[in-house]
Amino acid sequence: MKILQKDFAINQTGTAKLMAEEPDDVWVLYNLILPGDVVSADTTRKVHHDSSTKKNTASRVKLTLHLKVTCRDFHKDSSTLRLQGRNLHHNQHVAAGSFHTLSLEPNKPFLLRKNLWQNDAVQTLNDTTRKERTKSNSTSIPDLAVVLFHPHRAEIHLVAEGDNTHCTKVEACPNSRKNGKVSSSVFFRRVLAALVKRVDFKVLRGVVVTSEEFRAFVVSEARKMGIRWIEDNKTSVAVVEDGDSLEKVLSDPAVTGLVKDSRVMAFRELWEMVCNDSGRACYGAEEVERAKEMKAIETLLITDDLYRNEEVGTRQRYDGLVKSVKDGGGKALVYSPMHVSASQLSQLTGVAAILRFPLPDLEVQD
Repeated sequence: MKILQKDFAINQTGTAKLMAEEPDDVWVLYNLILPGDVVSADTTRKVHHDSSTKKNTASRVKLTLHLKVTCRDFHKDSSTLRLQGRNLHHNQHVAAGSFHTLSLEPNKPFLLRKNLWQNDAVQTLNDTTRKERTKSNSTSIPDLAVVLFHPHRAEIHLVAEGDNTHCTKVEACPNSRKNGKVSSSVFFRRVLAALVKRVDFKVLRGVVVTSEEFRAFVVSEARKMGIRWIEDNKTSVAVVEDGDSLEKVLSDPAVTGLVKDSRVMAFRELWEMVCNDSGRACYGAEEVERAKEMKAIETLLITDDLYRNEEVGTRQRYDGLVKSVKDGGGKALVYSPMHVSASQLSQLTGVAAILRFPLPDLEVQD
């Protein structure tokens, strides 16, 4: 969200010139703009003209509307916020007092006037712009390179703060197979070349592979290829031999310490509690909301699919849940679809919580 201009203070009348930069900013506007607010924005209208040669000719003209908002609708598919209200200022094409609509979307500036800028509205804008500054100042440096081996192919993934990027896939050449098996030296050399091409070893924390044979090959080839990082950090090349998926590899105790991401650590803590039948963990919307009412949530875990759901009512429900947990002093962690723990959290209904104190009877309460 861009604040192009602002002239407001908490609990006072004021204005702000804003512009959404991405679809999520439009959702922020849906919660920020309330009935009674005045929104001024440029739009176009079809105007019909009388002509001596042609009747009912029409053209589109650009004009500015000043709507006192009566209701609003959020459309996630088009990332659009439709505002309905009464036009406050007469112009050549639109009479004062008539009802019209405005559409707000990314990269469309507008002016918002509130009779009372409450603390929640000011905090919403501050939080949004703070997130944008954090994004622009941060660089996504991979923590790990993960090489998964499957029959006749290998996949290379980069993991940065828990988010997975599938870099490339290396297929074994048909002529390198003998008796149904892949000639390891030829195949391994191609996999290592792909890894070196896509990885900056100077910033990497570790490499995880699912083949002990490949690890030995990498260590022996490092000197020939002049890969000093591998020569100097042989212990940072770890092996998880039974790792047939990225999720399984990253949940291995030998690997979790190499990933610098609170979401990975939180999900592992949650999963251990669930497996041990601890009363300090719960999942499912009903159980989590009961725990919230008891102010028992220390850490909320929620998938992006729920938090930014297409259905407005569902989205409001979980948006309110996140806000309530934060207001109560807890943490809320949102898992994007690309996060390595997202699919596992989805299997636990997509929303779960680590509790401050045990609630062993939570699931059987009415």
